[in-house]
Amino acid sequence: MKTIRLLYPDCAGGGLSTYAFGARLLAHILPPNASQSLIEVPAAPPDALPLPVTDGIAGLEEVTAGIRRAAALIEDAAPDRIITIGGDCLVSLAPFDYLHGRFPDAGILWIDAHPDVSTAACGYPNAHAMVLGALLGGGEPALEALRRHPPFAPDHLLYAGLQGLHDYQKEFLDRRGAAYTVQTERFLPLDEIRAFASRFERLLVHLDIDVLDPALFHSTYFANPALTGDGSGGGRMTMDELAALLACVSSAADIAGFTIAEYLPFDEERLHHLFAGLPLFTGP
Repeated sequence: MKTIRLLYPDCAGGGLSTYAFGARLLAHILPPNASQSLIEVPAAPPDALPLPVTDGIAGLEEVTAGIRRAAALIEDAAPDRIITIGGDCLVSLAPFDYLHGRFPDAGILWIDAHPDVSTAACGYPNAHAMVLGALLGGGEPALEALRRHPPFAPDHLLYAGLQGLHDYQKEFLDRRGAAYTVQTERFLPLDEIRAFASRFERLLVHLDIDVLDPALFHSTYFANPALTGDGSGGGRMTMDELAALLACVSSAADIAGFTIAEYLPFDEERLHHLFAGLPLFTGP
């Protein structure tokens, strides 16, 4: 079985330079494995932000070009498993679509505080909030047009850590027939997650770091009070709860795709810029 690590430092879909910085740092944080080749997807440079809004989507040209590049690199590598190192949540589109072509019965476990089923018509222009809608079908047309394989069936999706929904997100999920549980009071029992995972030949796991409680883990979007996004709130999960969830899934399923997205190390990025401003570090 061939496993690749896809370094995809996309920040165009999220509109924040820290997505790219976080992806590159995350590539060093993950346990080393010489048998897993690292393939990098060229992405729009962070200093190009903010990007113009076209047809309701910020950086439409950069976002779609990045998805095409990622899809081409994956096809050339022809892996059996993909670990995607993001970047914003948009980075799951190309690898999950490719793996769905390989494994048509694959299921998706979406570990996230948010549903990611918005469209440009909803009024929020950042494409990272649109990725799962494009994978399910009936989502943002500009992203759905880049999907090469059929959409995922709604009963092949399970949300873990989902928080409160906007009305338009609820309407999309209800219309698509996707079951979901808002988990503001309690998370899904591990037995329920294990039962879901065991239904599928292969499982694809999308982990958005913002599922973690920003009061306990500070490298998430919602730990920065200056950011407002689309008005959604942060996650409520502890690191121990996330660890138990992932251990449960790993024991119950053959994980063919694993995305880590939206790791936002704000303090580390500020420290980087501090040193980058000193001639000692940047001069000859």
